[in-house]
Formats: sequence, C-alpha cells, structure tokens
Amino acid sequence: MWQSLADPLVGFTPPVRQWFSAAFGEPTEAQRRAWPAILSGESVLLQAPTGSGKTLAAFLVGINQLMFSPEPPKLGRCRWLYVSPLKALAVDVERNLRAPLAGIAAVAERMGAPYRQLTVAIRSGDTPAGERARMARRPPDILITTPESLYLILTSAAREILASVQTVIVDEIHSLVATKRGAHLFLSLERLEQLRRWRHPQARPLQRIGLSATQRPLDEVARLLGGGELQKLLSPTPAGQPQT
Repeated sequence: MWQSLADPLVGFTPPVRQWFSAAFGEPTEAQRRAWPAILSGESVLLQAPTGSGKTLAAFLVGINQLMFSPEPPKLGRCRWLYVSPLKALAVDVERNLRAPLAGIAAVAERMGAPYRQLTVAIRSGDTPAGERARMARRPPDILITTPESLYLILTSAAREILASVQTVIVDEIHSLVATKRGAHLFLSLERLEQLRRWRHPQARPLQRIGLSATQRPLDEVARLLGGGELQKLLSPTPAGQPQT
C-alpha cells in the first residue's frame, strides 16, 4: 500500500522504501527535494554539500525503476548512465552501489517481490579491451564512465549500447564548467540525445541530473547541462545523517 503524499519515499517500491528506512532512517533535505522531480522524469540540477546524499538521491530512483521493471532486450539494457570527471570517483561510486543493490534485493526476496539482478560496469581509459568488447555485446543496466570515454563510445560502433539510455547523471559538474572537458561533455550529451531520438523517435527527452557541491556558477551549469530540457534547479539545505 502506497504511503501518503507526506511520505518522501512515496514514489518508491516497498522493497526500496523498507531498505532505505532500515539503512538511513530519514532522508536528507537534498533527497526530499530531489526525489519528486527525479521520479517524475524531470531534468534537475541538485546542489548540496558533500555528505548530503545527493548521489544516492539520483541512483535510488534508477535502482527503483530498473530493478522492478521487466527484463529489457539485451542491447537495450543500459538505461542509466553516470559520468564522473574523475576515474577514482567512478570506482568509488561503483563500490558504493553494491550495498543498496544487495540490500534491496535481499528485502525483495524476503517480501516475495519479483525483481531483476542489476549489472553495473565502469568504462574508462583503464578498461581492458576484452572487457570493453564484452560490454558492447552485453551492456550493463548502469554504465559508469568519464567524459572522455563517453565521447569514445559515442564515436564508435559501441554507441548502440547507449541508444536506450533514459537518464544521465553528471557528478561534480561544477568542476567541468568553463573547461574544454566540460564543453566536450556537453556536446557528447547532445550527441547522445540525437542517437536516442534517431533510434527511438517517440522517446521522451533525455533526463539529465547534475550533481554539484558548490553554488557557483549554478545558473551557467544549469544552462549547459540542460540542453534546453532542464526543468528544476534545486539547492536545499542538508539535513540528516551523512550519506554518499
């Protein structure tokens, strides 16, 4: 039974709600403000300090959507894309996703709720050629990458694995503004949107989620991230226990 609208977890499935409540108790203010917009498919720029749970605010929606949806076609499997400016951060994020993926799956098992085992993969300059080839044959549900590797994927035959991406998260986006890396990334996002619309003309626009730890230059970040699609700019005050 769904909770009342006052419940910040109202849009999530029972296994996700139960896992989050047991793991964290209450959501942070950043999560409370972000979830309604992200769950509705809006593009958002979320500014909040480190430890406010903004990364989980984005990823929990993706896990909720993917884990409890029907099995997708093999080449249409990759639906969520995470872009990190740092390879080390990409590795940390992949590691940090293991707990919610395992925890929510365990809760779903106990509740008897059907779910899918999600796959997560990192594609960076350190990814061996054999692993890149396997990824192209069987894409992950969630792909973690860097701006440079995203460009390389989009300009190769492997770009087809991104044609079904519905949501892209750009972390530490403030660090990319006014840099060549940032300009190239935003061009890559437009290229990704073109690929999606070419393969799926009826698809809704790419959902773009920007995560920023600083307020400046927030308006410029929002303009560049949005590509004309940004709908919400959120800058909440942090609350609750520290999260990733």
